[in-house]
Amino acid sequence: MKASRFAAVAASVAALALAGSALAQNLAAGTEYSGHITDTRTGKVWTPNLDSLDAYQPTDPNHPVNREFNPRDQRASIPGMVELHPRAELMGTVPITAGPTVPIMTIDTPSLQAVPGKRWIAILYVTNNSGATINPIVDCHFTNHGQKVESVRLIVPPAGPGERLGMAVRGPRVDMFVDTVACLPMAPT
Repeated sequence: MKASRFAAVAASVAALALAGSALAQNLAAGTEYSGHITDTRTGKVWTPNLDSLDAYQPTDPNHPVNREFNPRDQRASIPGMVELHPRAELMGTVPITAGPTVPIMTIDTPSLQAVPGKRWIAILYVTNNSGATINPIVDCHFTNHGQKVESVRLIVPPAGPGERLGMAVRGPRVDMFVDTVACLPMAPT
């Protein structure tokens, strides 16, 4: 079991190293953005559920949160760990491959996006590689130049045998600069 946990952590660290700030992109900037995401593994097109009730940001360009700033000088962060219960979309099923070299649960490197005037979101995929239902718990850390901006613990809905779930992870408001998000599996181990 320790080898599986080590393999999962090693895979997450490797994926984070490849992701870097290149994932910090604003896909929602253009008018052509439809809000639809395509899962590259299953090909399913879906629309993430974004909670717009707490995502307000002033639109006045002279408002202090909209003025130009140096993101490396940002000192703001959200204390503690925020617990979220995201809605997950079933992407499809994958072959059951859990064993000595494949962990029970895998997560894809999340893609970071800014929804203008609202929040940073990370599109995350969780895959159950086992033949049993699991109750995934994932920790995601939104950072700016290596400094914590917000940490989120996701209590993901149960994933059945071989199920692949997609979800939008709500991050901090876009008035707080974020250049990287890293997500690590916490359970099952």
